[in-house]
Amino acid sequence: MKIYERIRQLREETGKSQKVTAQLLGYHTTTYQRWEEELCNIKLIDAINLAKYYNVSIDYIAGITDSKKKEW
Repeated sequence: MKIYERIRQLREETGKSQKVTAQLLGYHTTTYQRWEEELCNIKLIDAINLAKYYNVSIDYIAGITDSKKKEW
């Protein structure tokens, strides 16, 4: 699964809109929408912020593992 699919899935699991999620994370709504639509790349620091926000590992966000559990 790609990072874009992961963040959409995680957001949908929380029941929040893209707009609300972007606001909670401190991003512009357009930026978050572009991430989910695979229109722009996600910087490493932003992927780390997403992992922290969703309380999952960066490996899960990146699609390296299917385990949400953080190992650190």
